[in-house]
Amino acid sequence: METAIGIIPSRPEAERIFQWAAAQNPEPWVNHCRIVARAAETIANKCGLDTDRAYISGLFHDIGYHAYKNGKGRSSHIYIGYEFLLEKGYGVIAQICLSHSFPHQNINEFFGSDLTQCSDKEIAHINKFLSETVFDDYDKLIQLCDCLGTAQSVCILEQRMINVVMRHGYNDFTFKKWDAIFAIKEYFDKKCGENIYNLFLNEITHNLFTTS
Repeated sequence: METAIGIIPSRPEAERIFQWAAAQNPEPWVNHCRIVARAAETIANKCGLDTDRAYISGLFHDIGYHAYKNGKGRSSHIYIGYEFLLEKGYGVIAQICLSHSFPHQNINEFFGSDLTQCSDKEIAHINKFLSETVFDDYDKLIQLCDCLGTAQSVCILEQRMINVVMRHGYNDFTFKKWDAIFAIKEYFDKKCGENIYNLFLNEITHNLFTTS
């Protein structure tokens, strides 16, 4: 569909693309994206944002993992996803692939091995993007929901943050990134008129207090 900010795929088209991508690399990222999409749609509905745009942004935010298998690819999953969606003409959503990992807008927030797969040109492009882009509510929403969604369910931020650190480690920007995410949560709490955890209360409670 054509919007004032560019072309966004319809939901059926987005699902078709995503199912293709999931089949290329059927790993936990697939369910994580679906949970992030669902969380983004729920929050968007509550605070008056475009629910289709929110859902599709969440669904596609990690789509670069379709070509980034076992920690190896021609570049980082964030850049693969960005280029993949740009080639399809979905520049508005492609931006989410880059923005979702950098709420503090500093490339050093990204701690893990896969960014080292990027070329110098790709790193320069990411740095330029971070220095020039003003993040909108959809960028912020997916940054938040990426930290709300595991591959199993919606959870509290602290649970997801600790999980990521246990898998990838931390650096000097980790706490700055966490501060930025908590500030975004407060921003959406105010837009929604309530603590956003209330929108997923049963799921979060089950996640925290039910043993498997």
